[in-house]
Amino acid sequence: MRDLIKPENATEADVIKKILEENGIYSEVRSFHDTAYDGLFQYQYGWGVIKVSEEDFSEAQRIVEEWKNASPEEVSWEDTGASETSESLDEDD
Repeated sequence: MRDLIKPENATEADVIKKILEENGIYSEVRSFHDTAYDGLFQYQYGWGVIKVSEEDFSEAQRIVEEWKNASPEEVSWEDTGASETSESLDEDD
């Protein structure tokens, strides 16, 4: 397994992992959080890392770069559940 990206937080890690899975790429998410040291490792090394196999590395890099460079209009919000959240917020008004 090879380090692909260091996400900023758990949400970004989950989104990237889902996008990779949708493209047939297995990935592992590893958080650097350690409760015994009160987050010391995250302070030093960042939130964590996403790893992919050597064979999938180039394709995974391309997919992540494409996702990062996509404008908000190009992102499919229906697949993320975001539309459900906004609809439920509208109902509360």
